[in-house]
Amino acid sequence: MNSQRPMTAVDEDEVGAARHRVVIIGSGFGGLTAARRLAKADVDVTVIARTTHHLFQPLLYQVATGVISEGQIAPPLRVILRKQDNVRVVLGDVERIDLENHTVTSRLLERTKVTGYDSLIVAAGADQSYFGNDHFAEFAPGLKTIDDALELRGRILGAFEQAELSTDPEERERLLTFVVIGAGATGVEMAGQIAEMATTTLRGAFRNIDPTEAKVILLDAAPVVLPPYGGKLSARAAARLAKNGVDIQLGAMVVDMDYHGLVVKDPDGTHRRIESQCKVWSAGVAASPLGRQLAEQSGVELDRAGRVKVREDLTVPDHPEVFVVGDLMAVDGVPGMAQGAIQGAKYAASAIRDSLKGAPPEARKPFSYWDKGSMATIARFSAVAKIPVPGTSRSIELAGFTAWIGWLVLHLVYLVGFRNRFTTLVDWLFAFTSRSRTQLAITEQQVFARNAIGELEERNRIDEAA
Repeated sequence: MNSQRPMTAVDEDEVGAARHRVVIIGSGFGGLTAARRLAKADVDVTVIARTTHHLFQPLLYQVATGVISEGQIAPPLRVILRKQDNVRVVLGDVERIDLENHTVTSRLLERTKVTGYDSLIVAAGADQSYFGNDHFAEFAPGLKTIDDALELRGRILGAFEQAELSTDPEERERLLTFVVIGAGATGVEMAGQIAEMATTTLRGAFRNIDPTEAKVILLDAAPVVLPPYGGKLSARAAARLAKNGVDIQLGAMVVDMDYHGLVVKDPDGTHRRIESQCKVWSAGVAASPLGRQLAEQSGVELDRAGRVKVREDLTVPDHPEVFVVGDLMAVDGVPGMAQGAIQGAKYAASAIRDSLKGAPPEARKPFSYWDKGSMATIARFSAVAKIPVPGTSRSIELAGFTAWIGWLVLHLVYLVGFRNRFTTLVDWLFAFTSRSRTQLAITEQQVFARNAIGELEERNRIDEAA
């Protein structure tokens, strides 16, 4: 049995605190933006984060496919905020939000910490959703964390290594068949990069197999790829993927899965099996379970994905001091993208600053989202972009090289730190102008850590029960 007892600590620094206390849950775009916007405010800010880093999630797929390293998109949160004297970082997983007592309880290993607040910004983000089939996670990891990206990189490259050693044609075919479930931006980008890795980076690197013969299948129950783009852009994206060798199968719903493959239900109701060892899940998201806690305590509604249907000022009913931003908030017309989190966080920080000057909650203007458009890469030198024209219902649609250059520039701008921008640009130059990728190292632990952790947790549960 585990002899170490849980330790609970009440924040001593907050006992008798004179300044307004702001607690921010999450270190993503929303959490980091909110902390920075409060840099010069007369407040004490506590950022409670599950990880020690700020993750630039849109580039995770490039970590998974060896284009860039994880450090370039995950700078340490403490280092980013070290010059901001009114901010401190608490590492831990938030277990409970107590709206009545204005406290947040977080846990790190066996240490439990209770942090009081006067204002709360919940930017907890979202996790992968398997639509009730959580056992799929063992066979098809999502792409939401650094751990996910490193595991997928190990699975992708490991499949080629296993195929090199196999003498069974059927086994080789299964190992060299890669299935990406979900044809949204992440799925499209992932499928394109796996295909490019097979046909370009790994070409000629093996002696018993030809990596260019690998199959990359992109599955989705929707009728088009990149549904939010629609029309010509979706068609252009599909055509470019097909040109790069990606087999696009639409109207196909995954109904079962195991280690060696998956079962798909086609529009006509028939079922078929695809043999594939390496599978990637990018088909859906589920909001943080903290949303349910807010609903239970405040009566706020949740949408089907568990996101909080916030008021016009991004707060929950009867609690004007509690803001919900990012992927956890549900606001009509605001997509679950970085810009939604950033703009929501800026609004919440401004509202807190105004309240310090005596402005009542009723005086807040409703949150207004500025849609700056969306972009997705398809392959090297190819991307799609849809940019709304302000004040009109029209959008500027770009596809091909011009959209790709715009995508590169935009993502470099939003990376945190000059060094990360510079090294990412260098890695991109090598990856996109040659066959080289700088991050192709894998370990067995990265591939099997998920199962090992699961087994360890199960043993701990047995020990505790004993």
